Amino acid sequence: MLYIFDLGNVIVDIDFNRVLGVWSDYSRVPLANLQKSFTMGEAFHQHERGELSDEAFARKLCEEMALPLSFEQFSAGWQAVFVALRPDVIDIMHKLREQGHSVVVLSNTNRLHTTYWPEQYPEIRAAADNIYLSQEMGLRKPEPAIYQQVLEQEGFRPSEAVFFDDNADNIKGAQQAGITSILVTGKETVPDYFAKLSC
Repeated sequence: MLYIFDLGNVIVDIDFNRVLGVWSDYSRVPLANLQKSFTMGEAFHQHERGELSDEAFARKLCEEMALPLSFEQFSAGWQAVFVALRPDVIDIMHKLREQGHSVVVLSNTNRLHTTYWPEQYPEIRAAADNIYLSQEMGLRKPEPAIYQQVLEQEGFRPSEAVFFDDNADNIKGAQQAGITSILVTGKETVPDYFAKLSC
């Protein structure tokens, strides 16, 4: 089987309020204002597909949110999204590989984040056969082509894959591609799924 894991809130806890908190501290713009103005709009999507540079993305978001930040301040806040690794999931990934399954990560991410989390959490790369990142593929979930590309690269049919993600749209996209898909709603979702399998 091929097991496909999303990154944020599946393998690593993330919290965008931490990002906004850092930006608020630097800019003195009230956190409540930033929470209202922050959206994952087209610039966000273009950045995740690798179509927008980090600097251009920072400028665009700062303009949209009226944020007087330097690129360094923007970056410091952007990296604050990562909270902590989920060791239970890392353990499961290792066990699956020991059992002969293929394990990959498929993440909508951006170059700024990939300069941070692989060094911060080397356990992720150690637990996966391959890591597929949206900005390297020029595609992002839930676009059907991103799932097809992973299946083709790994040599599996959709019926031989299971996908874990915390975003309902991404789950729908994978289901439309014929992949068994599990919506991760909390830290217990992935461990519970495999506990039931072994019953």
